Amino acid sequence: MAREEADKFLKARDRTLSAFKEDGEQEWKGPFYFVQGADPQFGLMKAYAIGDCGSDGDEWEEELKLTQQAVRAINRLNPKPKFFVLCGDLIHGMPGTPWREAQIRDLKSVLQEIDPEIPLVFVSGNHDLGNTPTLETTENYCQQWGDDYFSFWVGGTFFLVLNSQLYFDASQCPGLKQAQDEWLNGQLAVAEEKKCKHAIVFQHIPLFLREPEEDHDYFNLEPSIRRELLEKFCKAGVKAVFSGHFHRNAGGFYKGLDMVVSSAIGCQLGEDTHGIRLVAVTAEKIVHKYYSLNELSKSQEMGEELRALLKPN
Repeated sequence: MAREEADKFLKARDRTLSAFKEDGEQEWKGPFYFVQGADPQFGLMKAYAIGDCGSDGDEWEEELKLTQQAVRAINRLNPKPKFFVLCGDLIHGMPGTPWREAQIRDLKSVLQEIDPEIPLVFVSGNHDLGNTPTLETTENYCQQWGDDYFSFWVGGTFFLVLNSQLYFDASQCPGLKQAQDEWLNGQLAVAEEKKCKHAIVFQHIPLFLREPEEDHDYFNLEPSIRRELLEKFCKAGVKAVFSGHFHRNAGGFYKGLDMVVSSAIGCQLGEDTHGIRLVAVTAEKIVHKYYSLNELSKSQEMGEELRALLKPN
């Protein structure tokens, strides 16, 4: 892969995103929007069809086509989004499984077609790192997709990308979790001190699916960790957390914090359709809507509700 092509996937370095210059992005410049997707997960649809989601998924033509459709729809959006963030489970093959490298290669081939003026932001998921990540699997992810956690500014809004797998099971890499915890505390202090217009978090695993006090299962974080993060986020003024992992749309609120769970570009585990979410950031609020890929493919403009928010007064 040529240097410029490789750099497209490695914008997150030294715990920030080189696509945006911090000094020029800390000031509010007016409304903007970005695109959030999750779980293209090349290989899951075949595994799900045969009733074995734990298998590697030796066929991913359908996911490839869906991701191509998403890329085409994003490229046609007018005005252009500030960035496109993928909230984890980029591919289905776990670390060390046979089809993993081919799935990564094919996903990168599709994402290479994104308009070069729309930066890509990658969030690590459990299939990217393993359900129990290690130093080795984390380093491998970082070599392929950039840092597993980092922050960046866009138009006066402070964005934090987290490795949620370290909050799910860090038993094989406690030092990595401690390092992220210390980094996160420092970043949340920055959010508080700088009094940014908004602070937004991206992570793969939701804090909760519908209720802050719900029971713990595979699709959310354990209650004590969840409460700790929620309190930290609220104290620092975080307005929203965007995630995937559930392969269905869900979400709820905690003290004004919007927990947004977006369904998948790839395999659906519920009644939702393959899609992506458009998120408008205004001076007063953060507004978002999930669109099916077919809806977006039929229009060269974003949803009327979100488009109206971006118009100057």
